[in-house]
Amino acid sequence: MSRAPGALPRTIAEAGVALRRRELSSQELLAAVFERADRLDPVLGTYLARFDAAALAAAKQADADFAAGIDRGPLQGIPLGVKDILAAVEGPTTAQSLVLDREWGAGRDAVAVARLRAAGAVLTGKTTTMEFAIGAPDPSKPFPVAANPWDTARSPGGSSSGTGNGVAAGLFLGGLGTDTGGSIRMPAAFCGISGLKVSHGRVPTTGCVPLAPSLDTIGPMARSARDCAAILQALAGPDASDPTSAAAPVDDYLAALDGSLAGVRIGVERSHTRPPGHDPSAIARFEEAVGVLREGGAQIVEVALEHYEVAVTASLTATLAEAFAWHRRSLQERWLDYGASTRTTLARGALASSADYAQAQRVRALARRRVDALFERCDAIAMPTATAGAPLLASDLWVAMAQVLTPFWNGVGLPALSVPMGFTPAGLPLGLQLAGPAFSEAQLLRVGDAYQQRTDWHLRMPPA
Repeated sequence: MSRAPGALPRTIAEAGVALRRRELSSQELLAAVFERADRLDPVLGTYLARFDAAALAAAKQADADFAAGIDRGPLQGIPLGVKDILAAVEGPTTAQSLVLDREWGAGRDAVAVARLRAAGAVLTGKTTTMEFAIGAPDPSKPFPVAANPWDTARSPGGSSSGTGNGVAAGLFLGGLGTDTGGSIRMPAAFCGISGLKVSHGRVPTTGCVPLAPSLDTIGPMARSARDCAAILQALAGPDASDPTSAAAPVDDYLAALDGSLAGVRIGVERSHTRPPGHDPSAIARFEEAVGVLREGGAQIVEVALEHYEVAVTASLTATLAEAFAWHRRSLQERWLDYGASTRTTLARGALASSADYAQAQRVRALARRRVDALFERCDAIAMPTATAGAPLLASDLWVAMAQVLTPFWNGVGLPALSVPMGFTPAGLPLGLQLAGPAFSEAQLLRVGDAYQQRTDWHLRMPPA
């Protein structure tokens, strides 16, 4: 789909072409997205901090590099947002909390942020999250409450809320999120964009405020799977500062995007896609998405995830236990400084005994072995990202989470991509989730991109 004259590029790929053809400068692109942010951010609550001066300097450098024939890759000159649990030299990392010491991470970049800079990206600012990436927004605290650009009475999902709604509304073209239980894929689905939870260890987490280190991941969010591939290319690979980062080879993610689904075996998971209260339209859109994959040449096979419910419980148990361990002293000393949802959620981790935690880790390992066996029959597994559209801002977070089918993949440490697959009758976006074996991000991005070459859901813009 071509860009109308004078219109802003919607994707990183589109913007990259315009920048290299000198149809648009990085400074002009930055000015345009900042002007849009000036208008929409008061409603959407996307930013916790803007990096106007530093972003302008980066855009000028990108334009100078283009003029000098220096090309650092597909992110050069592209405006990107950074979730505010990742350190950046421009300003304090808050984790959207009064509790975090403002000196935490001061004067340095998280490894992932530094890698985006090295790739020539223009970092526009820090985006809203849920407190410490786990607590629902608390209006009594001095932080913006992010809204969904498709319906501002609804949540954009979390905890990578600002990156999700910012990409959807065109306030930047991509950005960083983190995913411990679905925090990239949930806002991607609810906001109608694409988001990738990487394999545990694929991207170093040094410089990221921890939630649950055995599940935490950092990954890309953007309008398309192709754009996510461009961001991941800059992020992936081990770093000496993070002993949990994996030395697995880094694929050429963009080169894998050939548009073909021939020979790809897609396992379709239907046994866990109808929780109580699900929206039937989500199931209908999912079946239509499976049909697109089949018509594109993919081989469809039926699969069922074993021990699904207990594995999700194990993932939640491990998350709460590890999060409580990190926050224990602060909860004792600064209980009321935490938001109400955050402190009560974190305190639940105190109920997990060492035996509970050990059993949760055993269950996670068992679930991983069983799902690895499934991948002998298929290359990727498809299921909805969530079985309903975005909940109302005033709704209970944990009730809404019953419709989100993401935590299983965190528990087993495997990659999963969410791409838009249509809308509910109320006009709320829905997401298709594609999961794969460890370090199969290239294959997932290939499938997601091939699906998006046959659909245009990812190019739809919210009414704002």
